[in-house]
Amino acid sequence: MLIDSHCHLSSEGVYERLAAVMDAAATSNVAYMLNAGGLFDELPMQLEICRQYPNVFTLTGVHPHNATVYAGVTVEQVINNTLHTEVVGIGECGLDYFYDFSPRDVQISVFKKMIKAAQISGLPLVVHTRDAEEDTIELLTSAYKQKPFKGVIHCYSSAWKLAEEILKIGFYFSASGIITFNKSKDLREAFAKIPTDRLLVETDAPYLAPVPLRGKINEPSYVVHTAECLAEIKELDLAELSEITTKNFFNLFTKAQQLLIQRENG
Repeated sequence: MLIDSHCHLSSEGVYERLAAVMDAAATSNVAYMLNAGGLFDELPMQLEICRQYPNVFTLTGVHPHNATVYAGVTVEQVINNTLHTEVVGIGECGLDYFYDFSPRDVQISVFKKMIKAAQISGLPLVVHTRDAEEDTIELLTSAYKQKPFKGVIHCYSSAWKLAEEILKIGFYFSASGIITFNKSKDLREAFAKIPTDRLLVETDAPYLAPVPLRGKINEPSYVVHTAECLAEIKELDLAELSEITTKNFFNLFTKAQQLLIQRENG
């Protein structure tokens, strides 16, 4: 059993063929999916997907690309969104200095609010970081010293240094299709060093389809290719890697685990 720990099911290219996407995921033994949020306006659609497909959990957050739109967001607004049963974490959120679609000071301000919401709610933070390693380390580690919180660096694409620092606060690291790319030798070396009890796998669908499907619209069923690559990196077989990453997912997203237990108990 695999879990796609980060996908965008409400995105163009996926949502309009969602039934087929979910069927393919089931065929590929992808049992659960975590649908990421980047705009509060998307939350009603995300919740509807969860209610239509009980094996989908969701997040609520502000992607750094959208930070300007939500510059005035409050911690209370974020926490109110997490009160929905299906919302199991806060994100995605963080810093993106590659595109700089929002001014960096605004990105930082919004990210700090997401971190605060994670500290108050106890829900894990799902972090996007690109070309912003130093500020990401500073913001996460300084906040953690004030009040510990849980989280994951999703679609981890940095060298070892960032992981080395963020491991100190107990974060998880999610491998995407990027690890299958020919140019990703340094990234594979970083994942070789990350402890197995801190690993997740994801698609980030509809983006970053893994080899041998690179260039296609990504979807949760494709996570098996990333998992196979990560298993090879960690010198495990796919079944072992699947069991480990599934356990890690529910250790991090405890609200998702509790939701499944509640459903089993009626």
